[in-house]
Amino acid sequence: MGQHEHDHEHDHEPEHVHVAVVGSGFGGLGAAIRLRREGMTDFVVLERADSVGGTWRDNSYPGCACDVPSHLYSFSFAPNPDWPRTFSGQRHIRAYLEHVADTFGLRPHLRLNHEVRLMRWDNDALHWEIETSRGTLTADVIVSATGPLSDPKIPEIPGLAGFPGKVFHSARWDHGYDLRGKRVAVIGTGASAIQIVPAIQPEVGRLTLFQRTPPWVMPRVDRAISGAERRLHRALPFTGTLRRRILWGIRELQVQAFTKRPDELGLVESLAKANMARAIKDPVLRAGLTPSYRIGCKRILLSSTYYPALAQPNVDLVTSGLAEVRGSTLVAADGTETEADAIVFGTGFHVTDMPIAERVVGADGITLAEAWKDGMQSLRGATAAGFPNWMTIIGPNTGLGNSSMILMIESQLNYMADYLRQLDGLGGRGGGPRSAGGTAGGSGRVALGPRPAAVRAWNHRVQERMKRTVWNTGGCTSWYLDEQGRNTTVWPGTTAEFRRVTREVDLAEYEVIRAAAVSVRVPRQAEKPVAETRTPQERASGTRTTERSAGARAGARAGTPAAKEGVR
Repeated sequence: MGQHEHDHEHDHEPEHVHVAVVGSGFGGLGAAIRLRREGMTDFVVLERADSVGGTWRDNSYPGCACDVPSHLYSFSFAPNPDWPRTFSGQRHIRAYLEHVADTFGLRPHLRLNHEVRLMRWDNDALHWEIETSRGTLTADVIVSATGPLSDPKIPEIPGLAGFPGKVFHSARWDHGYDLRGKRVAVIGTGASAIQIVPAIQPEVGRLTLFQRTPPWVMPRVDRAISGAERRLHRALPFTGTLRRRILWGIRELQVQAFTKRPDELGLVESLAKANMARAIKDPVLRAGLTPSYRIGCKRILLSSTYYPALAQPNVDLVTSGLAEVRGSTLVAADGTETEADAIVFGTGFHVTDMPIAERVVGADGITLAEAWKDGMQSLRGATAAGFPNWMTIIGPNTGLGNSSMILMIESQLNYMADYLRQLDGLGGRGGGPRSAGGTAGGSGRVALGPRPAAVRAWNHRVQERMKRTVWNTGGCTSWYLDEQGRNTTVWPGTTAEFRRVTREVDLAEYEVIRAAAVSVRVPRQAEKPVAETRTPQERASGTRTTERSAGARAGARAGTPAAKEGVR
């Protein structure tokens, strides 16, 4: 089915939907599928590009592939028995996402070429007003699935604007520019760069790699999946499931070393050094490529071709970052000068300062970026204080250092589904003029917003656990850390634990917000008792969480108006 185009030029009221999903990568498509499976059809998926795929659409650079095994890097509810390789390339993952969109009937919900420019919460109507590049609409709930790897980050380099050659980021690859025979400078040594370098090295005239910090690189044990294996997975689907569970289990066993016992990673470092020694015979080059921090502090990279490419005669390594551009001359921080025809930035993305946060205006009239100016904080990686009926997929502290983000996404989809059930049970569905099953004028409208104390308590526990992890103790500076040095990116536990803590919404962590016209207050004497529970860490920090009695929680889950302070 083709995309449904909507022209409301002559309408007096904007279109209203129950849920607006922003983004159509794994998170956005996963959210849409879960909404359909929950029986909801009153939703749209807003996508700024002309096709689905997210980061796997945007990153089409030479050599682009996933560093998580294929059978683990796919939805559990949409297995693919026909993955061609154990580690799939970009075009196969993108094709998988297009297939998923078709299989689950998502095309009618897609609004392609609809870039979201502003999302503003209306305190009176209790809904979100959304401005897009193709018009406006309103929604009861927003699910932001733009992802942390969506907006490329190019450092501010003096003189870059005056460079006479070609400049582009790895996530915006210019396929119309011919690199053959050119002098190409690659800036950065992250996950993209180590795939780009071996892919373009054979065809460029000269390749110069600017490296601020060397990465730890392990061999990439990739191979073609045989036809017999694929036939087996098609005929007996449980074999594909078993393969996935084995891959998952191995990675779960690795978590303790990353989060509690970083000293145990010494053996892994030895394996990485052996991988380097096999390809890099020059002791000077090897010294320049050897990290000085604990493996795992920065993302561990997988490649069996990166080191061999660096050993080729047409490749130079500059062990210093790019500091200045003077015409076609690139000057490193250590003074090294290099002539270049093209510059390729493999410098990552805006992760801890996501631009989408500047486009979200909450109940207090401030943007999410302003609310997060001292660091990203959310409740269970999903909701933010001051932003009712808004949630994010792959939010703060949901990233992984060793496993598949699809596992985390599916856990957050569980949380999203229960959030919507709770909201509907409280009377939070409908209110817009065109909302299917809604009530005009906002009658019965309800919103849920996380309590600031609950957000603080959750983040305090996460940051306390983070103190002993390799990401905080390994002696490196990584994109996991924000400007304050706080790790607001990675989850300090197993994926199984994250699934447990996001299985359902605890209404004790939320305030129920009702429209003024139907405001309900329960008499004080009718309130259920509240039991205070504090962990030792919370007592030391002065934070607290509250948990209602079983009767109060059962009543809330059945749709009883919350009888706590903060209900309005």
